[in-house]
Amino acid sequence: MTVIKHKAQRVGIFIDTQNIYHSAKNLYHAKANFGAIIKEALGSRILVRAIAYVATTEGGEERGFFGALEKAGIETRTKPLQIFAGGAKKANWDIDMAMDAVKLAPKLDTIILVTGDGDFESLIEYLQNTHGIQVEVVSFRKSSSSKLVEVADDFLDLDQNPKKYLLNTDRPRDSRERMPKVVLE
Repeated sequence: MTVIKHKAQRVGIFIDTQNIYHSAKNLYHAKANFGAIIKEALGSRILVRAIAYVATTEGGEERGFFGALEKAGIETRTKPLQIFAGGAKKANWDIDMAMDAVKLAPKLDTIILVTGDGDFESLIEYLQNTHGIQVEVVSFRKSSSSKLVEVADDFLDLDQNPKKYLLNTDRPRDSRERMPKVVLE
């Protein structure tokens, strides 16, 4: 399929926040700049919705981070972080993110998935084949599923210019911006 990007194109962006946050942290010891990522992925097209899927903790230390997302024009969907016996932590948004993409597909020309998680491969194929939607993937290639990149109509590799998509790591860290550590599936 030929990738088409034009000013009248209606775009929905769905952000697997944990996936991108932990990729930036593990690959570059930095925080992802979600505002810059969204701006680059969208280009001059029409943003219908941008939704970030995030976990909350009892302490609420992530509130500053959520505020930064909202200031960048990104809606947040939250659910409590699950803590299992033994201390393992998990926040799994895959099904919710996929369902939102399917529900909004009739109102969109393009869906951008900001994730490297290979579990979204079947969602991409469904959106392309059932709704005729152009599906683009944005992630750090070094931590992305090869199959996910292969099935997408277009892929923005954040590893090509990581400094453009990372926050300044020289400044003191603000504890309000921390995300809870979780196990990614």
